[in-house]
Amino acid sequence: MVQAWTAQSAVETGRRIQRLRQERGLSLSELARCAGIGKATLSGLESGTRNPTLETLYAITGQLGVPLASLLTAEGETAGSGRAVAAIREVRGAAVTARLLEVFDDEAATTELYWLTIEPGRVQHSPAHPPGVVEHLTVVAGVARVGPQDAEVLVPVGEHVSWHADVPHTYAAATDEVVQASLLIRQPRAALHGKRG
Repeated sequence: MVQAWTAQSAVETGRRIQRLRQERGLSLSELARCAGIGKATLSGLESGTRNPTLETLYAITGQLGVPLASLLTAEGETAGSGRAVAAIREVRGAAVTARLLEVFDDEAATTELYWLTIEPGRVQHSPAHPPGVVEHLTVVAGVARVGPQDAEVLVPVGEHVSWHADVPHTYAAATDEVVQASLLIRQPRAALHGKRG
C-alpha cells in the first residue's frame, strides 16, 4: 500500500537531509546554492514544513552523493539479503510520479527499483546524477521519450532503454497516453560520497 506524504514523513525526510548535509560539512546556504534551490526551500524541507518534489529531491541527493532512496526509506528498513524494505511513499514531479518499490545494496552499488507514471503533455527534467550512475527503463504502457537532454529516444510498450545518467536527462510521454514503466537506477559505490560545489 502506498502512503502519501504526511507531516510525519516530511519531518523524517527533512531530518535525513539535514543529517547528510551536516555529515558532509555543508552549510544550508552551500547546499542550497550547489543544488540550485532556494535557501528558504531547503530550510522548509529540513524543518518538515514543505513537501518535496521529485526535482528538488534529485537536486539535493545529487549534491549529497546519495541515491534518492536514502531519503525515502528509514535507516534499518531492510528485508535481509541487503535489500531495503519497499518504500511507502510516492514522490511527484512535473510529469513523473515515482514510487520506490525496493532497494538492493551490494558491495559494488546501490540499485533502486521504481514504478513510474509519466503524464502526457509535460516534461520532467532530471539533473545529472553522480558519475557512473546508469538508468534502465522498461515501458509497460504508452510510449516514453526519455534519456539525456537533446538525445532522447522513443521507447514503445514492451521495450527497454539504458543511459548514463550523469548528465541532465528528461522523461516525457510521447503520445497522449499515460506511460507506465519500471525504472532501475544503479549507483556505484564510488559515486556514494559527498560532493562539494
